Amino acid sequence: MPQSEDIHSKMEDVQEKYLEQKERLLGAIDSAKTILSDLRIFNRDSWVVRYPQLRDQSAEESTPVEVSTSKAPKRKTRKGMARSMTLASIADETAEEQSNEEDEDRLVAPSDAADFHVFRLDLKLGSHGSSSSPAALVSQLEKASIANLLDDRIGASMNHINKLRQRVEDKSSKVLVTGDLNAGKSTFVNALLKREVMPVDQQPCTTAFCEVHDAADNDGKEELHILKEGIPYSREDESTYTRADLSELESIVSENENVQQMLKVYLRDARSPTESLLSNGIVDISLIDAPGLNRDSMKTTAVFARQEEIDVVVFVVSAENHFTLSAKEFLWNASNEKAYLFIVVNKYEQIRDKAKCRRLVLEQIKQLSPRTFEDAEDLVHFVDSASAFQKDSQSFENLESSLRSFVLVKRAKSKLTPASTYLTHLLSDVDLLVGANAIVAETELERALEDLNRSRPVLEKMKNGREALDESLEHVEEAGSSRSRMRTKEILNDALVRVGQGKLGVEVSGLNMPSYPGFLGIWEYAREVRKTLLTSVDIAVKLAEDEARKITSTGVDKVFQLGEDHLPEGVERSRRVFMPEAMFSTDKLARKKARRQSGALLAGGVYTLGISLGQRPDMLETTFFDIFDVQHQFRIHFSDKSSEEEDPSLTALSVASVGLGALTMVGGKALGVRGVIEGIVRLTDLLGNQTARKWAAPVLGALTIGAAVYFVLELPSSIPRTVGRRIQATLVKENEERVEDASFVEAHAGRVGRESRKVLRLASWDLRERFRNAMEERGREVRGAEDMERKARKAVEWFREVEQRAGGVRCAVESIAEA
Repeated sequence: MPQSEDIHSKMEDVQEKYLEQKERLLGAIDSAKTILSDLRIFNRDSWVVRYPQLRDQSAEESTPVEVSTSKAPKRKTRKGMARSMTLASIADETAEEQSNEEDEDRLVAPSDAADFHVFRLDLKLGSHGSSSSPAALVSQLEKASIANLLDDRIGASMNHINKLRQRVEDKSSKVLVTGDLNAGKSTFVNALLKREVMPVDQQPCTTAFCEVHDAADNDGKEELHILKEGIPYSREDESTYTRADLSELESIVSENENVQQMLKVYLRDARSPTESLLSNGIVDISLIDAPGLNRDSMKTTAVFARQEEIDVVVFVVSAENHFTLSAKEFLWNASNEKAYLFIVVNKYEQIRDKAKCRRLVLEQIKQLSPRTFEDAEDLVHFVDSASAFQKDSQSFENLESSLRSFVLVKRAKSKLTPASTYLTHLLSDVDLLVGANAIVAETELERALEDLNRSRPVLEKMKNGREALDESLEHVEEAGSSRSRMRTKEILNDALVRVGQGKLGVEVSGLNMPSYPGFLGIWEYAREVRKTLLTSVDIAVKLAEDEARKITSTGVDKVFQLGEDHLPEGVERSRRVFMPEAMFSTDKLARKKARRQSGALLAGGVYTLGISLGQRPDMLETTFFDIFDVQHQFRIHFSDKSSEEEDPSLTALSVASVGLGALTMVGGKALGVRGVIEGIVRLTDLLGNQTARKWAAPVLGALTIGAAVYFVLELPSSIPRTVGRRIQATLVKENEERVEDASFVEAHAGRVGRESRKVLRLASWDLRERFRNAMEERGREVRGAEDMERKARKAVEWFREVEQRAGGVRCAVESIAEA
């Protein structure tokens, strides 16, 4: 009796300690859920969380490494395994840039966790261990894709935390018995129950999840409940299940072996509470017999999913086969949450070399679940369930005692440890994730500050120099256009003055005045002189255009130099190539358009554009006045100086005075009006005298011969002057009446000036556009850097704060596990 009271008192103390640890763990679960929720929101709204790649390297090969870039802080390393962490690069960068970026951002992370546990992205590409591994695939994904995958993983973790909370709050405990096919799971369950309830055969038999409860939970009735698929089970609601007798269990399982069923089995255990697992008087226990792992993929997946809601996993392994691949995968997955697994090595009595079997199994357990291996004396049992069911077995009794202690007495270890282990792994992942992203944020913060220090002064300089650039470009345009215009005026005015003197407008090789063909070819001579002089004027126009090309080329060079002075480094300079020969080129469309514009002149008249003077029929037409310039002679002999400014058009008086003009030029060239009148009076008196009449004929003949000789000798030099004066008068005076300020010189000066301005304006426009685009680009860079600075600064503060919160919760969870 005193011994029973001591046991009861001890159980009360254990229960009280369990409840205290339970409340602390529930608080840690709520804190972890809040951290995950904040992380998920921050990842979605404020910062794209990066996923670090982890590479294991032995401590012997890697000395304590400092971050290879000054942008990231140093992280301490511990003894043992070190972890190389590389932040995933963005996929749209080149492989070389990725390599460089990875080298710069390589960090050595703490060695207390070799890899992600919960946040590990489940990516599979290619064969296991190939170069196309998940880590390699992560490095090729875009940041947004990785962030979405992490968001899904965080969401799944939050859902699992909710299940963890339900399991911790649940006063009952669920024990899952699973393992490979033919490992003897059902036999082991029957041995625990001391009743042959589960169907047993040499072939795989159990294909359903059979959950065994104490009959006390079913009003003391032993029966079988077949759950309906897709409907939550409730014992009080018979519409959620179908009743059956226990004797029908084997037939139901065998008839529905291809259908995944959920069965509830209610049993009475006549043993005392100190011996029975189901009817223990302390905790409600449910024992779940699961299908074999390697029966098919669907069954295996179902078992994997079910283990998340299980408190204790009893894994039955055949001593003959040890752990298969599916068994190892299950144990590895379960150990992420459950640090302790209860492992039953069945059919052990049939092994000859038992020591070798024990050694090999324990070595595998050490790799799959290190914490289980450390407590192998209580958690790993080598038994033969079939023999134990037939007769008493000390090894099986030890197994029962250890399992009862693990489930009931060490309930904090069996029920709370899975939750605390999961939280520890989860918070370790959070610590790794936020720590890595804090480093990234610090790196990007420094990079943003560097970008601001580089871009902001450039932007300010460009803003301050924009007005000066505009003024300089306008000055270059105006100076180049004005200089071209004035130079054209100088060249053409000089050319017209020379033409008015009967000389070539410009002296060029290959162009000479025609030779005098004689009196009989005087008409053709006048035509050739006109054509030659007009051609010289055309050449003067070309010369003026060449001068304008040089001036414009100098202006373009100045514009390019302004670009070098004002455009920042890194901005592409203009690729335009100035071709001076392309200036002043006219096409058919331009000439056609010009002909429709009245008064437009470009090449010396008000008629057409682009036609040389030497090719225009109206300018080549030769008249009598090209030989005898009556107008000029009349102005000289009969007009005062002011008359020279009058209209030089032909009058009837000038035509009538041609003879008189000729007479006045005979002998002295300039006799005067009075001398002419006196000569006429005297000539009349002489004609009245008979003697004088005899001499009149010889005298007139002599005069005629003298005049003819004069004209023959003087015409070769007078015709060029006469034609030149007429050309000069036509080009200078005639157009002024038709178009204001549109004389030959002014028209060409305006045309040449406009062409120069057009070229310079185009070069200036190109520079202005490049300057504007460069300033907009620098503005975007500054705004982007400022935005990145704000985001990175906020991220650094947030990640460091979350790192502290996660660390505090993690310490609390670890203290619960150590208690």
